Amino acid sequence: MDGRSDSIGVFSTLIFLVMVATSATSSFFPLPSSSLDPNGKTTNKVTSTNFSGLNQAPSSGRMKVKPNAQAPSKINGKRVSFPGSVHIVKTDNNHDVSQQHAPRTFINQLPDWSMLLAAITTVFLAAEKQWMMLDPKPRRSDMIMDPFGLGRRIVQDGLVFRQNFDIRSYEIGADRSASIETVMNHLQETALNHVKSAGLLGDGFGSTPEMVKKNLIWVVTRMQVVVDKYPTWGDVVEVDTWVSKSGKNGMRRDWLVRDCNTGEILTRASSVWVMMNKVTRRLSKLPEEVRGEIEPYFVNSDPILAEDSRKLTKLDDKTADYVRSGLTPRWSDLDVNQHVNNVKYIGWILESAPVEMMEKHKLKSMTLEYRRECGRDSVLQSLTAVSGCDVGSLGAAGEVECQHLLRLQDGAEVVKGRTVWSSKTPTTTWDTTS
Repeated sequence: MDGRSDSIGVFSTLIFLVMVATSATSSFFPLPSSSLDPNGKTTNKVTSTNFSGLNQAPSSGRMKVKPNAQAPSKINGKRVSFPGSVHIVKTDNNHDVSQQHAPRTFINQLPDWSMLLAAITTVFLAAEKQWMMLDPKPRRSDMIMDPFGLGRRIVQDGLVFRQNFDIRSYEIGADRSASIETVMNHLQETALNHVKSAGLLGDGFGSTPEMVKKNLIWVVTRMQVVVDKYPTWGDVVEVDTWVSKSGKNGMRRDWLVRDCNTGEILTRASSVWVMMNKVTRRLSKLPEEVRGEIEPYFVNSDPILAEDSRKLTKLDDKTADYVRSGLTPRWSDLDVNQHVNNVKYIGWILESAPVEMMEKHKLKSMTLEYRRECGRDSVLQSLTAVSGCDVGSLGAAGEVECQHLLRLQDGAEVVKGRTVWSSKTPTTTWDTTS
């Protein structure tokens, strides 16, 4: 049975309890019936409830209160009465006297329903909350649902991590679609949450407990991304990620991004990671203790993308068509390991890309090779060379390929890359006048 059927069963049970509560309340609070006494006066008496078993104290000059009795209200110092009200008066030894100013109506004879109404309201609010928290998709035996409703889950025998993301208004670019930085941030977030959900998140940025003991961190050496379609504002994307073995000392992480509503594949990405000593900043072999932690989560599968084995072109001041200098990291660009976040490198690479190309084209694929890290005091240069078309006709070109280099001022290479751009399809202009 799926989650919606379970919720309907719970809802039906709650309705049944409300009906039982209503019946029980009616039995304890019956409606009083009106009758005439021998003198022709109207009297109110309860006929269905027997209180004979209760001890009754004899009346001897005490105050006695009739059912539904109310103290007379005062307005401007004068006592006033309302229809159906009964005043409290002094009684003698044998009689009790009440002042009833008007016969009761059906409305003012009803019992106090406020407690029952409050209970019914609580029941319906709980049922509504249960209904809203339903997962629209059927549950499967290989899926562990996120109890907090954050759109995170483990699938395929615990080897694949899945997370959903809403595309926010501040995550789209000038063309009203998500930027490549937004896509890359989603990939990075799912990778870290995957490690966390597996219980392997140590003290560092994605480091396992054994890695923390040995001052080791993960660093990416190669990233390959293919974007078939960019989501737009308000879309919900579903990101799957998993890890595999890469050589003797490396790890490969793959991603698959879909449209959550249609299932259409939007992005595919693959990356290779190695160990680095956080103190010496040198690459390290994979210790057996760390291997024992991560190997149970490896998926035996081919990369989701065939490796682009073409050699990346080396750029310099003479071969580059566009150069942007003076790029420096801000404090917000650093991660917890005190080095620049990987996604920031992509933004710096595109700083030197020609505006004419980005206005008319969208990034279709990207291959990056990370050569070294840079710190918060680094000053960088971004270089771009356009191939496959004339620089002066970028706006009319169908597909454009670019070579990129991000380097330090002393010439040391930080990231080398290649991007492929395709023409944008015409988009509808949004009406912002209403």
